[in-house]
Amino acid sequence: MKELLVIIAKNLVDNPDEVVVTEDLRDGTQVLKLTVAPDDMGKVIGKQGRIARAIRTVVKAAAVHADEKIVVEIV
Repeated sequence: MKELLVIIAKNLVDNPDEVVVTEDLRDGTQVLKLTVAPDDMGKVIGKQGRIARAIRTVVKAAAVHADEKIVVEIV
């Protein structure tokens, strides 16, 4: 799932080299933390959080298919 999130994020931003995804485990749930350049934050969040919501939906759908629990946090 980490690779999927990296691919999605790198295609949205102007500075793909600054995309960093870290993994953490919290209460049996995998937490993916997405960090991008400050200038690209708006592109990842989108108007009223629509792009962020879409990213979370795609990653959660892939996680359900793989029988995993995943949460995406944008830092």
